[in-house]
Amino acid sequence: MSVTELSKLRDQVAIVGVGTTRQGTIPGKDGNEIAVDAFKLALDDAGLEKDDIDGLLTCRSFGDLGVDTQIAPLIGLNPLYSATLDYGTCNFSLHFAAMLIASGFAHTVACMYGTNQRSNRNFFAGTSAADYALAHGLFNIAGPASMALRRHMHEHGTTEEQMSAIALTERAHARLNPIAVMRDELTKDDYLNSRYIVEPLHLFDMCLITDGGACVILTSAERARDMKQPPVYIMGMAENTSLRNFQNDDQLMRPFIQTVRDQVYPAAGVGREDVDVLFIQDPTSVWVLQMLEWYGFCEVGEGGSFIQDGRIGLGGELPLNTNGGQLSESYMWGWLHIPEAVRQLRGQAGPRQVEGAEIAQYCSTMAFSKAASTIMRRD
Repeated sequence: MSVTELSKLRDQVAIVGVGTTRQGTIPGKDGNEIAVDAFKLALDDAGLEKDDIDGLLTCRSFGDLGVDTQIAPLIGLNPLYSATLDYGTCNFSLHFAAMLIASGFAHTVACMYGTNQRSNRNFFAGTSAADYALAHGLFNIAGPASMALRRHMHEHGTTEEQMSAIALTERAHARLNPIAVMRDELTKDDYLNSRYIVEPLHLFDMCLITDGGACVILTSAERARDMKQPPVYIMGMAENTSLRNFQNDDQLMRPFIQTVRDQVYPAAGVGREDVDVLFIQDPTSVWVLQMLEWYGFCEVGEGGSFIQDGRIGLGGELPLNTNGGQLSESYMWGWLHIPEAVRQLRGQAGPRQVEGAEIAQYCSTMAFSKAASTIMRRD
């Protein structure tokens, strides 16, 4: 879709409800039941009844759960439109919902995800869809991420000491978040002395594995004006897919993200300098480093120095992942970043609140083949 077409969606759709369950270990419930719990919380947040929802987008979770035909009966919902996405991060579901609303297929859409991957002890070494990567020994995200970081270190002189700033910043934010799993203090010595997962990635460079659920409810801008909560408008969104990325010479650098970067800001009618609070999907700290560079918040190769001296912390120039991110709040495939962005723009983030936050951006990738970004604004 061209930037001209994307810009027609600006401010046409708003987020009116968010719900997040407790995170960590939730015994006795499967992912579908946890997703339903998140849905109920989002309904209450929006001041809606379940019959107000005529669109349902679910996200498949581990163990073949998360399918719309499983979840809708649990809710007692018979929507006009429903679908299940096989990839996460919330951005893709959010964009799908916005297009459904803008095109008239539905007027109020719930997007949800739930997982019991920790208590169920799911196997994370990949499925048949990952056979190509498995053949090269890339059994999970730590392998390619470690190679990407090593390459960054080789080409740009990035150090482990510099990388510690990401984990330490996210932990500091998580300590202010009541649903965060990791709330103990983390020091630079703790980080540097922690074991390697795949060198040079330390333990605290890696995301958590957790149970949890999240739900986001969207509707048209016109309907949103009469809702319980102040609306958060979707200013701009962009996606790109590179299904042959493993055949690219530069696959570790994921060049397909450049297309998203070049579309999302013109679509929203703002620049990166207008972003007050930034969210980056962070299965590893390397993703944060790279996307700060790829989206132009700093020059390529300067990410290591850019994240120093509190720049990405609360009170800094570019507050990042104020919820604690996937490194310290919870994993959840990136689904918790949008609810946190919404709370920031409503002014409801409590001690994590970024003063005067008006515009938030969320940047995400799905493995090495999909990228998406959403820019939102407060009412």
